[in-house]
Amino acid sequence: MGILNVTPDSFSDGGEASDLAAAVKKGLQLEEDGADILDVGGESTRPGAEPVTVEEELKRVIPVIKALSAQIQIPISIDTTKAEVARQALQAGAIIINDISGLTFDPEMISLAASTKAGVICMHIQGTPQTMQDHPEYQNVVSDLMVWFKDRIQKLLDSGVDREQIVIDPGIGFGKTAEHNLDILSQIQDLKDLGFPVLIGHSRKRFLSKLLNRPVEERLAGTIGVSLALACQSVDILRLHDVAANRDALSAWDAISQRVT
Repeated sequence: MGILNVTPDSFSDGGEASDLAAAVKKGLQLEEDGADILDVGGESTRPGAEPVTVEEELKRVIPVIKALSAQIQIPISIDTTKAEVARQALQAGAIIINDISGLTFDPEMISLAASTKAGVICMHIQGTPQTMQDHPEYQNVVSDLMVWFKDRIQKLLDSGVDREQIVIDPGIGFGKTAEHNLDILSQIQDLKDLGFPVLIGHSRKRFLSKLLNRPVEERLAGTIGVSLALACQSVDILRLHDVAANRDALSAWDAISQRVT
């Protein structure tokens, strides 16, 4: 999944695609680089980010989705917590809703997903983007996530969302410390045992600075290292800024791993 942030303030690429022409160009490049899904977002969810209005988010994402859906072959997802933004994005050509709140922030999001049969990425977050990194606490982060996902998935199913629509995302960096993130990333099989595709968004995330002492612009190698560790655990979808570099690394890893006896 290639990340297309149509925002002025995202943590690592804010402003790179904040006008229509630049956003379309970047989206086309991500497809050429090997992305299988294009994730378009119009509101930064970095720690401490301020929310934007529905009107502003629509102004940012809808023209981009309309333009790209007419030019690319890969599916588009809309990265939003607002049902109205998701609704208009689906009408504009998106087919997946990527909701960092696990469809909890907007009470209309579940019914929208159920009625449209769009793909649903259900992500875990502790708190909100404004508060999530203040004091994240868990009894056991992986066990706590398992309980949360079982409850949330049942809610989706009971509300008319089909199992085939659902992908789960543990929300790396969303209300988790570096240690929490590492625990999750090393125990992917527990999540896969729930029976749904697993998406991980680790690209350029802050926990890599704890591991590597690198600023955000120097986290590509660390991101690729995590991608390879996740490939070893059969993660289904990787959400990435640097699609081409990760694709090359994963292709080389796969070519060799298939020959290992």
